[in-house]
Amino acid sequence: MEHNEYQNTMDVSIKNEAIAKQQATFISKVYMWMSLALAITGLTAYLCANTPALLSMMFNPVTGKATFLFYALIIGELALVFSLSGAINRMTAGLATAVFLFYSFINGMTLSMIFLVYNMGSIATTFFITAGTFAIMSAYGYYTKTDLTKFGRILSMALIGIILAIIVNIFLKNSMLDLIISVVGVLVFVGLIAYDTQKVKEIGSQIGESGQEEYTKGAIMGALALYLDFINLFLFLLRFFGGRK
Repeated sequence: MEHNEYQNTMDVSIKNEAIAKQQATFISKVYMWMSLALAITGLTAYLCANTPALLSMMFNPVTGKATFLFYALIIGELALVFSLSGAINRMTAGLATAVFLFYSFINGMTLSMIFLVYNMGSIATTFFITAGTFAIMSAYGYYTKTDLTKFGRILSMALIGIILAIIVNIFLKNSMLDLIISVVGVLVFVGLIAYDTQKVKEIGSQIGESGQEEYTKGAIMGALALYLDFINLFLFLLRFFGGRK
């Protein structure tokens, strides 16, 4: 009897250890794809901001207002994200990877505008603050024993509220509402980093039994979620730490 209990305990321990290793391997792949996408976005944004001919195509040189090309890129970004999220099961792993990396490139083009608004020092400072915050919250999401699912639902609803408030404030131009949106935005994406990391970890414990195609597509979707969390947290923090030109 004691021998059977000992054997069962050993079996459970070995199984848990295997799952933990599987999760760690999977999330390392997710971080790799996310880091690559961030590098592409950052490099593209910097190069575009320092290419006058390209900038003049996205922003009117006289008025500084966005051109048709800039709005087309924004629409293209949204189309790529929705197609990747909604149709990834019908894509090959190679196509899903290409769409994700192309999205990070297009996003870099649209984010080039931050180099026109903020000075380089404050952009770098905000990036490092974002990276530190991301690392802390992602580690929390990975190691915590608390189920963050219910918080994820609340944060998702809050995100919808932020989007609606931003649209409304485009017309109101209310500085107090803008401040509230910025504060809530930071809190929401700080929470989403922990929630999405935990979700990616759970996927990692299940996806190991799938083939390489599904494994890669799962890693791409996890990378997309964390990439979006990072970028949006960076943009909201830039409202506080960004020194305008």
